[in-house]
Amino acid sequence: MKHETTFCAHCAARLEAIVCAEDGGPKTRLRCAGCGWTHWNNPTPVLAAVIEMVDREGQLLLARNAAWPGKFFGLITGFMEAGESPEEGITREVMEETSLSVQSLSLIGVYEFVRMNQVIIAYHATARGEIVLSPELIDHRLIAPERVKCWPAGTGRALADWLRSRGIEPQWMELPPGKRPTETDTE
Repeated sequence: MKHETTFCAHCAARLEAIVCAEDGGPKTRLRCAGCGWTHWNNPTPVLAAVIEMVDREGQLLLARNAAWPGKFFGLITGFMEAGESPEEGITREVMEETSLSVQSLSLIGVYEFVRMNQVIIAYHATARGEIVLSPELIDHRLIAPERVKCWPAGTGRALADWLRSRGIEPQWMELPPGKRPTETDTE
């Protein structure tokens, strides 16, 4: 179990890995010997949107994150914030990242992304407006749903499920050796 947290959030003492007897069997947790606080390392909720552009013949919007290598493009994603519903969060993320106005939302599904310790809540969003990317994104593509290639993890599985719901059999991209399945190459 990989841990990024090494000190107690309450008293700043170093956390120690211990084995706890819990429902479902023993689990390794980080616990503070000083005050007893436990770091549970629960997955982080991440929101994702398959954005269908209603004013551009139903094309899908894929974007390229500034931190991604090569020419990989993916769905609009972001972290859910305290005090908002998943629907409010993905509507906010779409607006912040693309300046698009979400017209409707429907849940596609919930997907594990174990490598990043995340749970992805994916939506289909119909949107309209002029695309203006945030500084986090450096490029975008509009692509017909039948031409998009899905990546074999996380949001790629959500995209594949959405395509199937539209009667489109997903095409799966092949990743070069050593590539992480987190983005998509649309070419």
